[in-house]
Amino acid sequence: MLQYIGRRLIQTIPMLIGISLILFIVFSLMPSDFIDLQYANVKISAERLAEIKEKHGLNDPTHIRYFRWVSNMLKGDFGESSQFKKPVTTVIGDYIWNSFLLAVVAQILAILIAVPIGIYSAVKQYSIFDMLFTVFALIGISIPAFFFGLVLQKIFAVDLGLLPLIGMRTAGSKLTGFADALDVMRHMVLPVVVLTLISVGGLMRYTRTAMLEVIRQDYIRTARAKGLSENVVIYKHAFRNAMIPLITLLGFMLPGLFAGAILTESIFGWPGIGRVALQSINQRDYFFLMAFNVLMSVLTLAGNLLADLLYAAADPRIRLQ
Repeated sequence: MLQYIGRRLIQTIPMLIGISLILFIVFSLMPSDFIDLQYANVKISAERLAEIKEKHGLNDPTHIRYFRWVSNMLKGDFGESSQFKKPVTTVIGDYIWNSFLLAVVAQILAILIAVPIGIYSAVKQYSIFDMLFTVFALIGISIPAFFFGLVLQKIFAVDLGLLPLIGMRTAGSKLTGFADALDVMRHMVLPVVVLTLISVGGLMRYTRTAMLEVIRQDYIRTARAKGLSENVVIYKHAFRNAMIPLITLLGFMLPGLFAGAILTESIFGWPGIGRVALQSINQRDYFFLMAFNVLMSVLTLAGNLLADLLYAAADPRIRLQ
């Protein structure tokens, strides 16, 4: 196992080099940079502008800037965010855990809701329950997150006044301890509901499809013929084998936990990393965007490795070599 993990980690090195190279080339091809945006409405001579860019190393050839960026990155220095005037690592640390808090709660709720419903829909295929939740899943997949979020805000925040409209904490509050945690939880309710409902539909359909493929296999009929209870057949024999495609999906959830939800965070004014990424695009904050994309790439590769390890745990026939 450790040998396999070590080999996979070594294989990720050339992949990360390729990803970093592509990212840097794409951002270097952008028609303007943060200096152009910063002095767009300021009277400044071309010589002075070129001097400022020279000071930031923006006039150097692309390959020199790339190696300088990679060299600094290996030392833990991802550059300075042009919009926050702080190190990029500090900006990411300030906002990424807010997004993680939303995402992890929403994903846990989505799994707890979708997986049992998907299993039951597969076992009771074409029943009223199955058709009802199939419609529900299609609605959840089809409705855009921003529309659903606005509807919830109108009903529960504006009309009924039960929940906060935006933000992570009540403006101006100086709450601490449990009162502060309770205030954060009240602000989390609506965005978590949106993220959960848009995730439940797809996960439920994946679970249902995976279970339908498994419960038609000969070994399931054999297990039933041996007189095993239906719960043992479904949850011990069928669901374990149906987990393989679900594990693939769960592996991709890892980067999603830290990537933030751009639309949902923007609608609910949640100070997450997704909203910061959107602002960074508008502000040409390329150092932040490159670091953020490198982080997401690392998490995606880690999610793939985690999924491969879980395959072997779920199915003993799979050997990691």
